[in-house]
Amino acid sequence: MLQKTESPLRAFILAASLMLAGCAGVPAQICAPGTMPMIQAQLFFGRDVAGRAMVSEEEWRRFLDEEVTPRFPGGLSVADVSGQWRDAGGTIVREESKVLLILMRGGPEDEGRLNAIRDSYKRRFNQDAVLLVELPVCAAF
Repeated sequence: MLQKTESPLRAFILAASLMLAGCAGVPAQICAPGTMPMIQAQLFFGRDVAGRAMVSEEEWRRFLDEEVTPRFPGGLSVADVSGQWRDAGGTIVREESKVLLILMRGGPEDEGRLNAIRDSYKRRFNQDAVLLVELPVCAAF
């Protein structure tokens, strides 16, 4: 506990030291030779749309061509999955979904591009959310 006679500078140094000590336990990502650290983004897109048929394969392909590929032209993977989630009313909703996998270097520009994709899908297909999961990985091409 700080005494009233201690300076604000000393209080700042103590607080900063405690914050940095909390980060000391997070190891840097070490990759095997021939691989490099990257971020794997996984985006989960529900295909049910209120009041109409689900997002068709043609609509999905057009969304990929117009929104995703221009932002990540280096490549991506898409998988069909069956998902479920709990809506605001507590009901379990099951729906066909798409999972988009993108490997990226992981800078602020990547976050902006991912969020633009998510926002575009929500607007275009009247979705409440697009789940984003980011994982540190080691990759080689």
